[in-house]
Amino acid sequence: MDFIKGSINEARKEIDKLSKQSKEVIVIAGDSDYNRKILENKKVNVLLFYDFNGRDNLKQRDSGLDHVLCRLAKDNNIIIGFDLGFLHEKGDLLISQKTSRLGQNIKLCNKYKNNIRIFSYDKSEIIKLKAFLLSLGMNNKAVQMAF
Repeated sequence: MDFIKGSINEARKEIDKLSKQSKEVIVIAGDSDYNRKILENKKVNVLLFYDFNGRDNLKQRDSGLDHVLCRLAKDNNIIIGFDLGFLHEKGDLLISQKTSRLGQNIKLCNKYKNNIRIFSYDKSEIIKLKAFLLSLGMNNKAVQMAF
């Protein structure tokens, strides 16, 4: 799997190159403007959220996903991906902040019926991860399809 990251122009070039080779196109999410431009491209297969490093507003978390982006993803048949590697690493944000942002994104994906895929997980702990995702609001069918 090739993951695309960088400026929007670099990403567009790489998307075109990979789609011509009939490879799966996975783009790493950025800020909301970047994500919108990526989701408008129908050649993208997965928009992958792996790092939740935004500043929260007073009444809303900045998780990189909103209702407009969910609708774009649904209309263009783009899967929303989540990298759960943050559960094992240390960074600037607390694990509770990252988990709450993941939960917000899962609720949005459930509401707008987006397909979800999970990346970077330990296969020996799959039962724990399924329980974790259920506790964040995913339904049973979405959890089964995500792995």
